[in-house]
Amino acid sequence: MSRTFDIRNEQVRELVLAEAGRVIRDGGLLVVPTDTVYGIGADAFSPRAVSALLEAKGRGRAFPPPVLIHSRETMLALAANVDERTMALVTAFWPGPLTLVCDAQPMLDWDLGDTHGTVALRMPDDADALALLAETGPLAVSSANTHGAPAAQTVEEAQRMLGDSVGIYLDGGPRGGQASSTIVDMTSQPPRILREGPLSLERLREELPELVGPDDPADGGSQDG
Repeated sequence: MSRTFDIRNEQVRELVLAEAGRVIRDGGLLVVPTDTVYGIGADAFSPRAVSALLEAKGRGRAFPPPVLIHSRETMLALAANVDERTMALVTAFWPGPLTLVCDAQPMLDWDLGDTHGTVALRMPDDADALALLAETGPLAVSSANTHGAPAAQTVEEAQRMLGDSVGIYLDGGPRGGQASSTIVDMTSQPPRILREGPLSLERLREELPELVGPDDPADGGSQDG
C-alpha cells in the first residue's frame, strides 16, 4: 500500500524526507511536487527502479526520464562536454523550468533507457523538491501520469493514475498550472528546443542566439519526459 505525507508540515518534514530517501535507496518509487507539475521519481542509478518507473507510466525504453539534480555542480559530474553555451543557460534559468539534454559522462553506471549517450538534466525551482534531492541524490523523474494523460497538478490526480505502483506520495499542494519544462537539446548543432514549455524561444535566445525552434530540422540525441 502506498502512503501519502504532507511535505509542507514542518513538524514532520525531516522525518518525511528521511523516509522518502529510504524508499528511493530501497529501489522504490515516489511522487514529488516540482515547480512545474508533480513528478514520479526513482533512483537514477538503479536500473530496476527506472524500469519500474517506466512500467508505472506505461512507457517503454524509448522514453527515458530526465534526471533532477540538487545543484549546478552536480551537472558537471553527470554531463560531458559542458560548454559556455550550456553554462549560460544554466546560469540564467536554473533553478527553473528548463531541461537540458547533454552528452552523458561515459563512465556512469546507470541505465535510463534508450538515451543514445545523452542525459536530460534539470534543477527544479521548488524548495521541497530540492530538499528531497539533497536527501536522495539525482532522481530519474518524469511527469506523474500514465502515458498520454495530462501531467498531475495535485497529488490526488497522481494517485488516481499511478495507484500502488508508487510507495510514497509527497503532497505539496496544487501546482500553479505551469506547463512541463521547456526541453533544449544541447547535443544538436545548433542547439534546438525539443519541447516547448514555460520558457519561450525568444526568451532563451536572449542567452543563446543560435537556438532553433522545435520545427527546424537538426540532428542530435533527445529524451522525453
